Amino acid sequence: MKTKAGRPKLTKGDQTHDSYLAALPEDKRAALERLRRAIRAAVPQAEECISYGVPAFRLKGRFLVAYGAGKNHCAFYPGAIVESLRDELANYERSKGTIRFPAERPLPAALVKRLVRGQMTRKAMDSE
Repeated sequence: MKTKAGRPKLTKGDQTHDSYLAALPEDKRAALERLRRAIRAAVPQAEECISYGVPAFRLKGRFLVAYGAGKNHCAFYPGAIVESLRDELANYERSKGTIRFPAERPLPAALVKRLVRGQMTRKAMDSE
């Protein structure tokens, strides 16, 4: 079952990254699987979870980043770090802590790594 925006509707029994991705069209699934691999490579110790109905990652019990699919785009939610990398993200639609991109043009793994590591650093500074 899908929501009006085309995202998979999850129930408590199937709330996993795999079930979320399995319900997507092939192009979005491929783009988001690539994003998931890049996040895991950047922070292998992160724990996968579902937060606000989308696949997310926690580090030491704290929210780190998330990703999801909209009707006409894929999205990465790395948080406030987006503002500090706005020049590198000039070719992507963004707002606050969100980056939107077409499935046929996924985010480069090196950029994802910078975003995730930058968010980790920012969160570490917030906890001090």
